[in-house]
Amino acid sequence: MSTATTTLLEAPAPAPARKALSYSSDDIKQMLPHRWPMLMIDRAYDVVPGVSGRGVKSVSVNEPFFAGHYPDHSIMPGVMIVESMAQLVAVVYVAEILENAAGTGADDASRSVGYLGSISNMKFSRLVVPGDQLTLEARLGQRLGGLRQVKVRATVGSELAAAGTLVVTTGRKG
Repeated sequence: MSTATTTLLEAPAPAPARKALSYSSDDIKQMLPHRWPMLMIDRAYDVVPGVSGRGVKSVSVNEPFFAGHYPDHSIMPGVMIVESMAQLVAVVYVAEILENAAGTGADDASRSVGYLGSISNMKFSRLVVPGDQLTLEARLGQRLGGLRQVKVRATVGSELAAAGTLVVTTGRKG
């Protein structure tokens, strides 16, 4: 056997690439406990379970919060933008649970969705209005006991709408 062949065979195999997944609104309803009017994510894609993902929130004039925020100048509240990003985080987290539980007949995965623990360094750069489509991004960071730090951002087209860091719980208590 040649040296080159021996070296290739002895080299450690690269870690298998995790396949990116996509989820429809119907899939998301099975993954999250949220329902209208608080279900704030329409689609998720490029989801690498437990690592990262992207999602879409289509902003409609029919959203209930527009009735009071503001009646003559509709603006999506920042807290709802943050909620949209947090729900994408939950999809990425639940996708990992579903991947690990494949074929085990595990209970309803939506029960494992935790809570938003903190919001850090969140900056809002652009108003979000009816007709906009938010592209959401989340990248899970380090675990801190029962907490997980996550970098999030939301854009409309090429314009940054919001970005910051969330800390989420990795499960529910009580």
